[in-house]
Formats: sequence, structure tokens, C-alpha cells
Amino acid sequence: MTSLILVRHGETEWNRQGRIQGHAVSTLTAQGVAQARAMGGRLLNDRSTDLIDQVVASDLPRAAQTATIITAHTGHTIAFDNRLRERAFGVAEGKTYAEVDRDHPEMFSRVRDTDPDFFVSGGESRNQFHQRVVGALQGIAQDHAGRRTLVITHGGVLAAVYRWLNGLPVSSPHHIEIPNVAYNRVSVGVPTWKIEVWGDVTHLDAPTHNDRI
Repeated sequence: MTSLILVRHGETEWNRQGRIQGHAVSTLTAQGVAQARAMGGRLLNDRSTDLIDQVVASDLPRAAQTATIITAHTGHTIAFDNRLRERAFGVAEGKTYAEVDRDHPEMFSRVRDTDPDFFVSGGESRNQFHQRVVGALQGIAQDHAGRRTLVITHGGVLAAVYRWLNGLPVSSPHHIEIPNVAYNRVSVGVPTWKIEVWGDVTHLDAPTHNDRI
């Protein structure tokens, strides 16, 4: 069976501040580091490392740092894949939604309304992002057929995956529970993919549920 364990990065400073991260750099908080260590411990203690064949991660620093902490426990090497990056939000990155609404009231109202074809300056549309994410996951599954791959990525990526596998419209509002460093597992069939586990935080003392991606 081909399967993917999908993990969002640890909590960041901008998660706490409610800032849009996109491709910008925001470091893990102390809690984010602890979350990543907890996931590493979970994978080690339940002997899942015997089943994990490889680790693939977004190359953005918050995901790369999370992957590095986890693999310090499991002993795997990391392959970085820029297709797993968060959606690019261009000039909105680093701002809160309140600041976005203040500085670009007409432009960014369309982002909040989830117009799937609208993109901000320097960013990408939700449709473009969705196609990138689905292509990345399909490619990873094909390249590692018959294996279990740990994928360290971002909240927006996981939301896109959730919509895709549940047949939800790309334009559907972001009301999907995606805690930092939760355990999510997807089985890859031909042609059917299936979510087996979603949002499992039993390894975390204090999970976070930040929506800012």
C-alpha cells in the first residue's frame, strides 16, 4: 500500500500574530519546536519509523525546520520539494487580514471571498495553487509507489488536499481543522485516494489551530 503521512509545520511567530505567511519566512516558536519534537517522538516510540521509507518536505524554513527536528528522532534524510510550498500571497505576506483590508480594501476582499481565479500581485490564485498541490502529491505517490512517505508541508496545502479528496469545490471557504504538527494519513489507491486519519493530535500537549497560512 502506498501511503502519505501529511504533517503541517510547527507553530510559528506569525501564526501567533495572525499574519499571512505564504512564502515569507517566519520562525518556529518554542511551542512549535516542542510540537515537532513530539511528532518525532511519536514516530519513534510507536515504531512507525520502520514503515516510513522517506521524508519529503517543503523547502520553506518553517517546514524545513520542522522536518529537521522530526528526523533527528527518526534518522531519515530529507528531500526538499518546492512544490509543497504554501500558497504565495505576494504583497499580502507579513500582514494581518486587518492590515490587508485596510491597505487594499477592494483587491483583497476577493481573496477573503475565495474567488478561485483571483491572485494578488506577486502571488498565485487558488486554482493555480490547487493544481500545484495535487500535482505534487500525485507525483510523490507515483515516485514512491508501495511505500510510506512522510510529507512536511503547510496548512494551505493540507486544506487543498482535504478539499480534493472530499470532492469539495476549490472555492469552498477555509473551514478545515488543520492543527500544527497533527498526524494525517492518506492511502493511495488506483484510482481512489482515501483519508484514513485526519487531525490526530494525541501526541501533543497543547495543539494549536491557527488558520493563518
